[in-house]
Amino acid sequence: MVTRTLCAEGHLIDSGLLSNILNTILQKGGDYRITSFDIGKTPEKSSKFEIELIGKDESTINSLLHALKPFGVYEQEVTQAVLMRASGDRCAPETFYSSSNHRTEVFYQGRWYGVLHQRMDASLVYDPATDTFACVKLRDLKQGDLVVCGSESIRIFPIEAERTANNETNDSFAFMTNEVSSERSVDIAVKKIADELRRVKAKGGKTVVVCGPVVVHTGGADALASLVRMGYIQGFLGGNAVAVHDIEMRFFGTSLGVDMNTGKVAEHGHSHHMRAINKIYGCKSIKAAVDTGVLNSGLMYEIVKANIPYCLAGSIRDDGPLPETVTDMIEAQRQYAQIIDGADLIIMLSTMLHAIGAGNMTPSWVKTVCIDINPAVVTKLNDRGSGQAIGIVSDVGLFLRALSDTIASLG
Repeated sequence: MVTRTLCAEGHLIDSGLLSNILNTILQKGGDYRITSFDIGKTPEKSSKFEIELIGKDESTINSLLHALKPFGVYEQEVTQAVLMRASGDRCAPETFYSSSNHRTEVFYQGRWYGVLHQRMDASLVYDPATDTFACVKLRDLKQGDLVVCGSESIRIFPIEAERTANNETNDSFAFMTNEVSSERSVDIAVKKIADELRRVKAKGGKTVVVCGPVVVHTGGADALASLVRMGYIQGFLGGNAVAVHDIEMRFFGTSLGVDMNTGKVAEHGHSHHMRAINKIYGCKSIKAAVDTGVLNSGLMYEIVKANIPYCLAGSIRDDGPLPETVTDMIEAQRQYAQIIDGADLIIMLSTMLHAIGAGNMTPSWVKTVCIDINPAVVTKLNDRGSGQAIGIVSDVGLFLRALSDTIASLG
């Protein structure tokens, strides 16, 4: 038999991590013996344990270590990171470590290094000039970059292990879990998110909205615009469509040709979004339309006036697209990641495509709320690694109007 001593620390019991670790060992054909367990006796205290991992051979042990890594387990006798040079641009060594969205450290030169720009599905690159490790997408690798290979020198900090019961008690999100339920009280969710938006704003933090055109179709654009105007939003991500239909509504009173007051299809309404795009082209840009007074209200108007960073990522479905729409997907991803960087809160509003894309760029410790009438959106987010996403099943227009009214009433 082969053995290895492993360690884990954090809020292991109340988070369920301990049972996950032990069950995984047994399910994968291994065995264990707990050699030390220091239990945190109060909510703010974390626990730490050491365990002797037992396997029939080295291959079994390595397989178990790989399976346990996401739970924050690390070896007591940690080895120094193996760094190999990239053989060419966009080409990592075969054994490169592929990152998760959890806070990560690398053991190198006798100490643990925190990883910068944490995100999932990236390589870890060491920069000797700054003595730092950072997540780097494969497409951004340069020949000669020093890439971390293998996972033996990696320590992961799952968000569950870092979350304390004390913090949760004082946390405006304490009422939520990442389970999706249509039975969750929307009124309570509105109040909690309003409190969180106010808290983030008060500390000078950053809230980013990821938005789909359904926000406009369901009559929520004005409510979201009011949040921008009141200074609660510091970044905006979406596609060409949300901007097109918001601008269409300002010029023609319709969204997808449907009159927003009567709910009836307007005469020649099918052409309104194209006429809106054409009008913006006549001004050269959305910003120019705002500056010249041609566009004088709405969501995009407030975003431009507030000068908050935004990105409209193009797709194959786009009409036009609008002048500001970024049609280069790599560039759009870069801009999304830049806007997300440093966010305290991300609110995703009825857009599966952009929500999943933004989720892939977001560290697990960033609070993420997804509001959608379709519960499958949050399920897909979780399936693709954004396990921190909290789902609220609601009509997004009604939710945003209630959120705006609640914040306005709180002053």
